[in-house]
Amino acid sequence: MPDVLVPRARIRPWLANFEERHGRTALSVVGGSLHGEADDGSRFDAVPPFDRGVLEPTADALELAAEPPNEWGVLLVRKGGFAIARLEGDTIVDSKVGQRHVQGRTKAGGQSQQRFARRRDNQARAAYEAAADHAARIVPAVPLLVVGGDHAAVTAVLEDPRLRGSAAKVSGAFLTVPDPRRGVLERAIRDACSVRIDVTNG
Repeated sequence: MPDVLVPRARIRPWLANFEERHGRTALSVVGGSLHGEADDGSRFDAVPPFDRGVLEPTADALELAAEPPNEWGVLLVRKGGFAIARLEGDTIVDSKVGQRHVQGRTKAGGQSQQRFARRRDNQARAAYEAAADHAARIVPAVPLLVVGGDHAAVTAVLEDPRLRGSAAKVSGAFLTVPDPRRGVLERAIRDACSVRIDVTNG
């Protein structure tokens, strides 16, 4: 089955439910992940967030690895908008969500199509500049940054000179999100802090 995202507070109940369904489960550390092998042949690999590794084969160690950093940020960018947050642990201390209009594609051809394409490019560039303006204010020096949205859009924002020299390390899995809104940002923060568990049933 595909990866599931398990919040830090749900790690112990998830492990207990897995063992209840599949039988006694032996835990080990494999490549920095917590690996579980059950009596019925089912297994799982739990990958901590923030590019961390599990140090011991225990629930305690997995919980510790899933602890949010003291200071970090989230940057979500798509053509239709952006969402940025600076966090201390799991608390948002500053954030900004913005929407920008980027014209849809046209079926017209010739010069009309070229004009539409130029207009779309200009609108997208303005959207990325707006995102970079707020990112330079909110997350200019966070040590760790989790990103998501559209790969090209995120790259365009991070190439802004004000952010290019940042000490931030881009970390964790790239977050797939729709056009950012406040609720999308809050969900992305939860996902960024969650353990990714891949389960193979026996």
